[in-house]
Order: sequence, then C-alpha cells, then structure tokens
Amino acid sequence: MKQTINFTLNGELVEVEIEPHLTLLQLLRDKLELIGTKEGCGMGECGACTVLLDGKTVNSCIFPAMEVEGKKVVTIEGLMDAQGNLHPIQKAFVEQGAVQCGFCTPGMVLSAKALLDENPKPTEEEIRHGIAGNLCRCTGYIQIIEAIKAVSGQ
Repeated sequence: MKQTINFTLNGELVEVEIEPHLTLLQLLRDKLELIGTKEGCGMGECGACTVLLDGKTVNSCIFPAMEVEGKKVVTIEGLMDAQGNLHPIQKAFVEQGAVQCGFCTPGMVLSAKALLDENPKPTEEEIRHGIAGNLCRCTGYIQIIEAIKAVSGQ
C-alpha cells in the first residue's frame, strides 16, 4: 500500500507517493530521476550513495525513504547554485584532480560538505576520518584530501 511523504529535496518541497519498502536511493534515482547519487555496494559500506539528511551524511541505499518525512535531503544535484555554478567543494575536486573515474565523487563531495559545515578548518586526520565511510576504488585519496584542504583554506 503506497503512502505519501513530504520533504525538502535540494531546497524544493516534494510530495511523492511511495511504497513503504523503498530505500531513499531508490526514491531518488528511480522515482525522482536524480541519478547523481550512485549505488555501489547496496549495503551501506562504500559511501557511493551518500546524501545529506538535515545536514548529516546517510547511506541512502539502506535508509528507508519513509524516514525523510518532514526532513531536508541534499543530493549532489543540489549543491550547484541557481546559476548552475559548482559549489566550492565541487570546484576544488575538479581543480585538484580528485574526480578520476567519478563514481565515488558525489558521495565523497557530500561527506566533505558535511565535514566542512561542522568543522571549517579540519586537520588532515579529521578529513580522513570525515571521509572514512566513502571508498575510492581509483585510490584518489591524496587528491581528495588535497581538495578538501583547499576548500578549508589550508
């Protein structure tokens, strides 16, 4: 039996009817056609599906879509400004060569945003801890860390 949920997605109010078993990832990709969020492992281990829920990171592949009722969700598509300009974190990832294959990038960028929103001047150790839930299969961690440092002014 479908149920209606209401939440804010990338700054816009959304009302959508969904099946209770749907994950947030399925809702975003399949129903709302926001394909920037990726499915890697499907078990909440790799971080490719990371989105922000009320400013905190969640693994959308295991997060029940019903739980976003009344909350704010931000995906990689929601980081650009109204003119289509990249967010400073996205720019830094491009400038530092931290995108390689790009599969982990949306989740990595959102984890970096959550970290920097909470701690604008993290140490390298804090950066490593902040992105620990995100795996990069291209071993681009050095460039990713450098991109986050660049945004924080280090």
